[in-house]
Amino acid sequence: MSETIFALASAPGRAGVAVYRISGPKAEHTLQVLSRSPTPAPRSAVRTTIYDPEKGDQIDDGIAVWFPAPKSFTGEDVVELHLHGGAAIRKRILELFSSQPSLRLSEPGEFTRRAVLAGKMDLTAAEGMIDLIDAETEAQRRQALRQSQGALGKIYDGWRKILLSSLAHLEAFIDFPDEDLSIEEETIWAPITKLVEDISEHLNDDGRGERLREGLRISILGPPNAGKSSLLNWLVKRDAAIVSERAGTTRDIIEVHLDLAGYPVVFSDTAGIRTAASGIESVGIAKSFDRARTSDLKIIMVATDETEMFSAIEQLIDKDTIFVINKTDLGTANVIDIREKCSSTGAVIFQTSIAERAGLKELLEGIAAAVDKRINTRNSPAISRVRHREALSECIEALNRSRNETLLELRAEDLRVAMCALGRITGAVDIEEILDAVFHDFCIGK
Repeated sequence: MSETIFALASAPGRAGVAVYRISGPKAEHTLQVLSRSPTPAPRSAVRTTIYDPEKGDQIDDGIAVWFPAPKSFTGEDVVELHLHGGAAIRKRILELFSSQPSLRLSEPGEFTRRAVLAGKMDLTAAEGMIDLIDAETEAQRRQALRQSQGALGKIYDGWRKILLSSLAHLEAFIDFPDEDLSIEEETIWAPITKLVEDISEHLNDDGRGERLREGLRISILGPPNAGKSSLLNWLVKRDAAIVSERAGTTRDIIEVHLDLAGYPVVFSDTAGIRTAASGIESVGIAKSFDRARTSDLKIIMVATDETEMFSAIEQLIDKDTIFVINKTDLGTANVIDIREKCSSTGAVIFQTSIAERAGLKELLEGIAAAVDKRINTRNSPAISRVRHREALSECIEALNRSRNETLLELRAEDLRVAMCALGRITGAVDIEEILDAVFHDFCIGK
C-alpha cells in the first residue's frame, strides 16, 4: 500500500486562497478527522471547517473536495482543501498535516509520478504539464497544452503498436515453425519501412519544439556605433544596454528575454566588430563571432556610411540572417552592395533609422515572421525534449539494422530494441504485450 502524501498545490506567498492536496489510502480518513464531518459527496465543493484534532481549536474555514479512486488526478483517493492563503494559516496547516502519523510531505513531482504509474497519463503528457506550468508565452502554452493532452503520446504509442504487430508476426514465425506460417512483406517489413520514413520526417524538424521550450536565440552583430544597443533597447522598451558614440562600449554579451508575438526569444547585444581592437575589446569581438555561430538567427546591422570590417561581417550572412542598414536619416546607404549576397543566401534586408523611429515596425514584423518560420509548431506536435530525440534516433538505428539483417532472430531482436526505445518516451515498456499479440493474431495452441 502506498503512503499518503500531502503538499501545498498553489504557489507560496500571500494570497486569497491556498490549495492543499492529500493523496493516498488515508486521504479520506484525514479529511474526516480534520473536519469532524462525514465524507462529502464525490467531486462536490463543500464548505468545511478545519480543526486541530489534538487541541480542538478551529484553524480555518474553507472548501473541501473529495475525489475517490480511481477517478482522481493520481488514481488514488484524493482530497483538496481550498483555504485562506495567509502565511500564518499556511504554516499551521502544514504543521497539522505533518503531525498526522499517516501523512508525509510529498517529494517534488510525486503527485504527477503517481498519476503516470496509475496510467492516468504517459510521460510525455506529464512533461507537457510541467511545461504548461512553466510556459511564459502563448506559443509555449499551446505546445505544452497539446502535449499535456496526449498529442505526442498518441503518435509514439501508435508507432509502438505498429512495431508490436510486426514483431508478433515475426516471433510467431520463429517460435512456431510447424504452424505453416509465412513471413509476408505487407504484414512485417512494409509497415517497418513506412515507420522509418515517418520517424525520420518527425526528427527532421530543425529542433522546433526544443527551441520553443527554451527560447529562440537571436544575436545582434555589426561594427561599432551601428546602433545595435539602441535596437536592443527599443525592442525591450528599456535601457538594457549602454549607448555611446565611443567605439567599444559594449565589450561583453548582454542578453534579454522577450515575448515576441507569442514566442520566447533571447536577444543578445554583442561587441562591435572592428580591426582596431585590442585587449578586452578583442575578447568581446571573439565572443561576438562565437555567439553568431550558436545563434538561431542573426541581425547584422551596419550604418549607412559604414565600410570598416565589412568583409568579416559579410562572411556571417546566411539564410538565418536579417541584414539591417541603419541611420538612413544621415543619407543614402554607402555600404558595399550586399543585395546579391543576401539574395543568394536567403537573407532579408531592412533599412531603419532608430533615431527617428523609421522602419522599425517593418523590421519587428520581419523578425517576428522569421521566428515564426523557425519554431511554429501549429501543424503537428513537435519533439520537445532531447530525451525524445535520442530515443527516436535509437529507434531508427535499430529499425535500419533490422531491415539489413539476414538472420531472423537478430531482426526480431532489433525490432524489440526499437520498440523499447519508443516505449521509454511514454513510459510504456511491457514485453508481455508481444505474447498477447501473438496469441490474439494466430490462435496458436490448437
